[in-house]
Amino acid sequence: MKKNPLYDLCVIGGGAAGLTAAAGAATLGAKVVLIEKNALGGDCLYSGCIPSKTLIHLAKISSSLNKTDAAALNSPEKITAHLEKVIKQIEPNDSPERFRKLGVEVIFGQGQFITNHEFQIKNLSITAKNFVLATGTSPFIPAIAGLENTPYLTNETIFKTTEPFSHLIIIGAGPVGCELAQSYARLGVQISLLSSSQHLLPNEDTDLSAVLQQQLIDEDIQLYLNSTIQRIFTVKNKVNLAFTDASQQTNHLCGSHLLIATGRQPNITGLNLKAIGLKIEKQQIIVDRRLRTSQKNIYACGDLVSPYKFTHMAEHQAGVVLKNALFHWPAKVEQQVVPHCTFTDPELASVGLTEHAAMHNGIKYRSYTFPFDQIDRAITDNNTLGFAKVICSPKGKLLGAHIVGPQAGELISEFVLALKQGLNLSAIRNTIHIYPTLSQINRRVADQQLKTSLTPTTRKLLKWIFRLQGH
Repeated sequence: MKKNPLYDLCVIGGGAAGLTAAAGAATLGAKVVLIEKNALGGDCLYSGCIPSKTLIHLAKISSSLNKTDAAALNSPEKITAHLEKVIKQIEPNDSPERFRKLGVEVIFGQGQFITNHEFQIKNLSITAKNFVLATGTSPFIPAIAGLENTPYLTNETIFKTTEPFSHLIIIGAGPVGCELAQSYARLGVQISLLSSSQHLLPNEDTDLSAVLQQQLIDEDIQLYLNSTIQRIFTVKNKVNLAFTDASQQTNHLCGSHLLIATGRQPNITGLNLKAIGLKIEKQQIIVDRRLRTSQKNIYACGDLVSPYKFTHMAEHQAGVVLKNALFHWPAKVEQQVVPHCTFTDPELASVGLTEHAAMHNGIKYRSYTFPFDQIDRAITDNNTLGFAKVICSPKGKLLGAHIVGPQAGELISEFVLALKQGLNLSAIRNTIHIYPTLSQINRRVADQQLKTSLTPTTRKLLKWIFRLQGH
């Protein structure tokens, strides 16, 4: 068997985390090999962020057109062709040629560990000082009676289909389910969304998700929340569901297509991980805050091990791995200040502590809100749905920020920085924000903490001071 020379780093998986780790290590002068079984770019490029946000953009354009023009845009063939065009534009950034120019050896294929220092793929036995597992995740398919005999779509297949949807049934009320429900509804598809959760986006505060929930209802999306699916079956090529609702009444749905959007599961099969003593619990690789596995020269990062399955978090974790693996710096992964956004219309972005978590954990806090319908730029843009909310300590230290409204994903960044630096709301309140922009809402919501601190006693004291000054 052919023996390769020793590598400083062997990266297994060519998604966001793996590519960041491989490129970073090679740029720093390390000898790197990158192994990927399919194509470089991973879920984000081919079945996640890029195609879904492209679809969202198409759907938003479609919703502003008349029916004739929208119909011309909405053909499945044209949609799929446009998604593929956008992917092709971005694809060179993740191409094998680019990474080979950076000094990364790229090998395609499926392999497995022989020891914690040796990985076998094809006829090669690759040895390395350190390994990085970044194999990502796959759609989690729930155990529902009849599903195994029913054709269904996931995020890995829906963007490639050219079949027309007349009635798309979506199972799952998380970000993927909500984004695709609204997008396809705006493209003229009848949508029914089912979930066992009591409200959309169950990880968000209900006052925020309620805004989105009402918007989807206003767009004629049928929501069946707090429901339990009993069985799924097909009749004359139609998908049929029997489910019980919140009142335990049995209902039935019939649609043309079914989308499963019920979360993700780690890709760990076929790697021979247990044989080399890697600790795995409930199909999850166990890592410490330095992202080391139980075999200290093997690291794991990205969606594979992160509770925050976002591309920006995968890139952050790759950086943590490089500091530990190459330089032995005791870098630890960020667990608190992790922003995220659901790109519906309105967008919903969050960072830090939620109000629900503060109440559940007995944390003393104050909550302040400010609506977009009092922001001049939102009024001029005729886009006033939603509000901003901040969670802070009784003394004003920022603990969390949440925005549901236009460009929430862009607006949240100011709060991310403030939270990371441990700032008080006064830092945002005292910062000049350009007028007229939507960013005014960040200052205005921070202002609310000062206004509420002006108690009747404080006001009386100020009046007394003003009188002494001759005002």
